[in-house]
Amino acid sequence: MKLLKIIAAASLVLSMSTVSLSADVVKGQKLFVKKLKDKCGMTGDKFAAKHSMDEWEEIMENGEFMDEIKRICPSVQDGDVKESWIPHIYDFSYEYANDSGNVPSC
Repeated sequence: MKLLKIIAAASLVLSMSTVSLSADVVKGQKLFVKKLKDKCGMTGDKFAAKHSMDEWEEIMENGEFMDEIKRICPSVQDGDVKESWIPHIYDFSYEYANDSGNVPSC
């Protein structure tokens, strides 16, 4: 019975997990390099360094991540970035934010 409760609790926690658990930093980096690097006119490390981790988090939580991509990269148009890419590009941006101490290889 105790094992059943643990399994039920674990299932509940997993079902309530945020999108970032299914997002991927490496996939975000690849998407940035392939789809945004030329349009942005900058490397991924410069893009991610536009904000701190807290700032990226706030932008994402406010639903303004796509708007911020277009602000940083004015040549990016609606439809250039698929909705399904946003969690990955966000994870990449968060991971390599200006206060993260991490440096991407792109």
